[in-house]
Amino acid sequence: MAYTVKQLADLAGVSVRTLHYYDEIGLLMPDAYGENGYRYYDEDALLRLQQILFFRELDFRLDEIKAIIDRPDFDVLRALQTHRVTLEEKAARLTGLMQTVDKTILRLKGELGMSDKELFEGFDEEKQKQYAEEARRRYGSAEVDDSMKRWGNYSSAQKQQIVAEGEQIRRDLAASMGKGYDNPAVQQIVARWHQHLRYFYEPSVERLRGLGQLYVDDPDFRANYAKLDPKLPEFFRDAITFYCTDKT
Repeated sequence: MAYTVKQLADLAGVSVRTLHYYDEIGLLMPDAYGENGYRYYDEDALLRLQQILFFRELDFRLDEIKAIIDRPDFDVLRALQTHRVTLEEKAARLTGLMQTVDKTILRLKGELGMSDKELFEGFDEEKQKQYAEEARRRYGSAEVDDSMKRWGNYSSAQKQQIVAEGEQIRRDLAASMGKGYDNPAVQQIVARWHQHLRYFYEPSVERLRGLGQLYVDDPDFRANYAKLDPKLPEFFRDAITFYCTDKT
């Protein structure tokens, strides 16, 4: 069966914009084009898209994914077997985190005795240490310690609200990409993001610009935004740059 781009987008749970972008960069090209200009995808394309989504789930960049699956010796079956092992490890970690969440809920309700150490079961200490060290390298120990102190002073409910607010800002930004980065509505979202950062520290104009470029260059940040739309990191950077033009 051949799928149109809309049918494949619905089947795979991705946007039509994403499939168009994958075609533009040569990551996932249609098997054929109809006389009406429609793209048509066959079973090979479906399997290739599945591989792309697996690698994206594992936080690979799109250029890395293309380099891997375009290799002459790339074996789909072997890749699936590797994905399974990796996902099993990830699932085990997520299961541990869910158990920690459940126990914490019971602790807050007074229904379970839980040590302070158990609050952090399942978290990747090495990854958290890596993030902290990178932040200190970029911004200095004093600022990072101050930011961590601010975060530690928030209640659990406040932390949940801050995280939810940040996620909503990202979703609103992705939904507004068609308006252009200099659109007033998009700039209002950037202003919300700017205010959101003040939960952690007071950002300078230079820091705002630097964060915009970081969202493009850093693999972890880029993957976080690209999950919403492959072009979102560059769009956000350009929107931030425009936002900063009259603040120097």
